[in-house]
Amino acid sequence: MKIRTAEAGDAVALAAIYGHHVANGFGTFETDPPSAEDMAGRVAAVQALGLPYLVAETSGAVAGFAYGSPFRPRASYRYTVEDSVYIGPDRLGQGIGKGLLGAVIEACQGLGLRQMVAMIGDSENARSIGLHRAMGFTTVGVFQAIGFKHGRWVDVAMMQRPLNAGAEAPPDGVGLPLSGH
Repeated sequence: MKIRTAEAGDAVALAAIYGHHVANGFGTFETDPPSAEDMAGRVAAVQALGLPYLVAETSGAVAGFAYGSPFRPRASYRYTVEDSVYIGPDRLGQGIGKGLLGAVIEACQGLGLRQMVAMIGDSENARSIGLHRAMGFTTVGVFQAIGFKHGRWVDVAMMQRPLNAGAEAPPDGVGLPLSGH
C-alpha cells in the first residue's frame, strides 16, 4: 500500500468510492453521490487550507482516501480538525483505513493542531468506531436519531483524540486560517 497526497486525476476514483458509501451506507449523511468534478473541488478546498487529503493505492489503484477538514468555521475552532476516512467496498478490513488515518493524524500534528474529532454516521458503525478507537480516539457522545437516511433514523457517534499537547498547554501557532467570528 502506498499513501500519497490526492491529485486532480484521483477525482473519478474518489467519487466512485464515496458514491458507494453515499448510496449504500450511513457513514455520510449525503444522499446524492457527488460527481468527480465536485470531488476535485472538495480536494482543492481542503488542500487550500494546508490540510492533508490523502489516498491509499494498492496495485496502482486508489483503494481509499482520508482527509482533515475544519471542525467548524469559527475562529476559536482553528486548532481542531475533523477527520474523514472512506475505503473502497472491496478493500475493507485490509488495514487501509488505519494507514490513512495514521497519516492524517501525523500530518495534522505537524501543523500544530491540538484536537481531532470524528463524527461517525451510525452509532452501530463498528468498523469506523473500532478504527478510531484503535487510533487513540475516545467516544465523547452520541447524537441520537439526528439524521434520516435509507428509511431509518441514524445516530452520530462523536469521538475525539488530542493532537500534540492537546489541552495541556496553550497553542503555539496560528492554527487553521478560519475567518468566522
